Amino acid sequence: MKALLILSDGTFFEGTNIGVAGTTTGEVVFNTSMTGYQEILTDPSYAGQIVALTYPLIGNYGINDDDNESINPQVAGFIVKEMCENPSNYRSDAAGDDYLKQYNIVGIQGIDVRALVKNLRDHGVMLGMVTTEHTVEEGLAILHNLPDYDSGAYARQVTTPRPYQWQQGEALKVQENKADNAPLHHTATAPPDQWEMPLEAGGRVVVLDYGTKFNILRSLRDRGLEVIVLPCTATPEEILQWQPDGILLSNGPGDPKALDEEVKNIQSLQQQNPNLPMFGICLGHQILGRAMGGETFKLKFGHRGANHPVKDLTTGKVHITTQNHGYAVQADSLPDDVEVTHLNLNDNTVEGLRHREKPVFSVQYHPEASPGPKDNAYLFDRFADLVKKKTEYP
Repeated sequence: MKALLILSDGTFFEGTNIGVAGTTTGEVVFNTSMTGYQEILTDPSYAGQIVALTYPLIGNYGINDDDNESINPQVAGFIVKEMCENPSNYRSDAAGDDYLKQYNIVGIQGIDVRALVKNLRDHGVMLGMVTTEHTVEEGLAILHNLPDYDSGAYARQVTTPRPYQWQQGEALKVQENKADNAPLHHTATAPPDQWEMPLEAGGRVVVLDYGTKFNILRSLRDRGLEVIVLPCTATPEEILQWQPDGILLSNGPGDPKALDEEVKNIQSLQQQNPNLPMFGICLGHQILGRAMGGETFKLKFGHRGANHPVKDLTTGKVHITTQNHGYAVQADSLPDDVEVTHLNLNDNTVEGLRHREKPVFSVQYHPEASPGPKDNAYLFDRFADLVKKKTEYP
């Protein structure tokens, strides 16, 4: 079936439909990773976005349950040059097109993805539409009446509707929370006040779920930490009732400026508990930056891929990182007690922060990988050490 990709600047591409027929809208972005398409599809940071993959053949190793980074795809739409119809891999349970159909994702293949990326690099990311139903003129009329992507508080849409405990090594028990009409990552066996909460030897970490990936939770459990995941809207009182030894602010979608209440909650936590370790990743990094007095801004086309060079200013080492963000912390807006620790070598934007006196640090990229290199898993070791020793950050 014929499909159209229509951009709000009037550019359009003709291709064929993958996934389900219909119409979807969102901010059109691109990712340069060669592998990891399933992790990208299921990353909640892509909520509200139509994702184009630059690698020309997608789906050649199929789909399997182990590679999910949330319980289902989170993208608004999908764009590829070619979707593989016959995947070949012993782990494969389904083909990519069948997976898109299963979760009602509208997609398009057969377009010139290089031309699309060049347009987005020249003019910046913009709203777009993938459709099998509308003409270009009809699509543009719809797009011009949509709110800007920046105005959406997408983290509140993808966060868990209620607390849960991440149990490593168990099959995820997934269900729909009918009362809240939102997906659960893990089904609790009892209300939170009735849970048996044995404290792990390593301590307890509360993860504020702005759109967390499963591998963040796995990475914490791998280091002997007990992991409690709370909605991103949790108040300081609700967070502290779990008696955390550390707080992790997860990745997630959207503009941090749309999350003023969440920023105020972090400020309150830091004021009440200045020695409580905190670690921010991606959107969590931006929220921490704002909570500590900094400002954020939107990048022209963002950083999305698995080969971005980042320099650790504290060691001089350069790491290859996985990234997925469209916003960044403004370096010159930070107060004197906050230090920039990492820089992106492609454009010199801020990739890491730490407080000079408190056990608080953050990175803009994804140390949990999935997909991408695992050069930066040491950051989870650093956080686990802070949590276990309950010492001030050096």
